[in-house]
Amino acid sequence: MFEDMREALMKKALGFETDEIVEEYSTDENGNQILVKRKITKKFNPPDVSALKFLSEQNYDDDLAKMTDEELLKEKDRLLQLLKEKEEQSES
Repeated sequence: MFEDMREALMKKALGFETDEIVEEYSTDENGNQILVKRKITKKFNPPDVSALKFLSEQNYDDDLAKMTDEELLKEKDRLLQLLKEKEEQSES
């Protein structure tokens, strides 16, 4: 259970994508519900600075725990850029 909570918190801290489903129903002449339209939209949930800060306080040294929200956002962007560069290198 602890690992599930940690993974959920990490997902919230880094941002994640979800599918948002909207369905429209109509009633036929017999009173039955019939699916008329279904729309699936990708939705990006942005990173949560509070979750990132909480994780840093729990898992990392005091330098990260003392960072402001702005400093944490800059550090997150820097780390994401490093990951992107590593990924591009491994694809080459």
